[in-house]
Amino acid sequence: MNTSDSFVVTGGKKLHGSLQPQGAKNEALQILCACLLTDQAVTINNLPDILDIRHLIELIKGLGVKVTRHDAHSYTLEAASVDLDYFGTNEFQLNARKIRGSVMLLAPLLARFKKAVLPKPGGDKIGRRRLDTHFLGLQKLNAEFHFDENKSEYRISGDQLRGAYILMDEISVTGTANVLMAATLAKGTTTIYNAACEPYIQQLCKMLIRMGAKISGVGSNLLVIDGVEKLSGTTHTLLPDMIEIGSFISLAAMTQSELRVTNAGVAHLGIIPFVFERMGVALHIENDDIIIPAQEEYVIQSFMDGSIMTIYDSPWPGFTPDLMSALLVMAIQAKGSVLIHQKMFESRLFFVDKLIDMGAQIILCDPHRATVIGLNRKYPLKGIEMTSPDIRAGVALLIAAMSATGKSIIHSIHQIDRGYERIDERLNAVGAEIKRMD
Repeated sequence: MNTSDSFVVTGGKKLHGSLQPQGAKNEALQILCACLLTDQAVTINNLPDILDIRHLIELIKGLGVKVTRHDAHSYTLEAASVDLDYFGTNEFQLNARKIRGSVMLLAPLLARFKKAVLPKPGGDKIGRRRLDTHFLGLQKLNAEFHFDENKSEYRISGDQLRGAYILMDEISVTGTANVLMAATLAKGTTTIYNAACEPYIQQLCKMLIRMGAKISGVGSNLLVIDGVEKLSGTTHTLLPDMIEIGSFISLAAMTQSELRVTNAGVAHLGIIPFVFERMGVALHIENDDIIIPAQEEYVIQSFMDGSIMTIYDSPWPGFTPDLMSALLVMAIQAKGSVLIHQKMFESRLFFVDKLIDMGAQIILCDPHRATVIGLNRKYPLKGIEMTSPDIRAGVALLIAAMSATGKSIIHSIHQIDRGYERIDERLNAVGAEIKRMD
């Protein structure tokens, strides 16, 4: 694996060709953890070959799970036996801290082995991302929770999980996944109200049902789970990554390029195409492909009363927060203005100072809101040196750099590698000029 941690990007290149989106990263994290709910083999296809997934697979392998790699995107996991002593090792602590998705190991281990230990997980530095929702839900299922401040680790145990009525205090995707997984093996009926209903959760439900779980309400915010004694193995294929698809749409618009996004899982994209169309981007759907034509300009729509367009994130079926950074960058060269309101995380807009340095006209109103005044190609962005603060901002900066004049250097690209598979190679194949350097 390449250990280089910077991109040198030569901007101003027109792109042309097809891009196949990777498997959905956020779905993959849940699905991999769910494999620990059974002692039988589970085969997963279309896994993205990215850092976060590699870290989680190594973590699961360390627990004693038999992991068979068929190719870079296909694995079989068999958790017939699990080494619970691995919890106490420095290796487990170190690996679990690297990836926030490791929190979803709690429920399967608790449900099958009556206990779990997890260090405070890492991940993106994008503001407060509390874990209360996970623990409150598991406590309602009769688990006991303890936080060891000295070791900075969570300990959870429960001899017999029992079904309960659970009103989620926030619409958390990973929180819903954890409670849902634990409930499948709990005694009695669990009702989860205010559940997240993202396609990732729907996919997890469908996989669990194939494994023998009894779940109703899939796709809604009210899930009812009747606990079963045990679950069996299955085969599961991940959806295309909607965040990568949205990033490709933004990239095509910013670079005035014609791109085809193939096998895009259009039926699972929800409101995403509509929001990009509101931003003035023309999209053509052909079977399961999205064609973005080269546009000289794209005009941001106004609301019906003529007021400035506001785009905000919200839980599914609202617009996903993971695409707000890509949408904000795209607005820089649009015709018109837009207010980007990032409601769900505090610090995700702080990367706009780099865009302002490149020549963008952006007013950062507060940690949640930024107004972008579109340049409409009157002024090009200029290449600068910058650092990627998180996965999504990193790709947004990459899009900005590819549309700028001259060269840009982006440091800390391991943040991008955490969520996007071989992004430099794939974009270079359609005409970009991105080089890794030490």
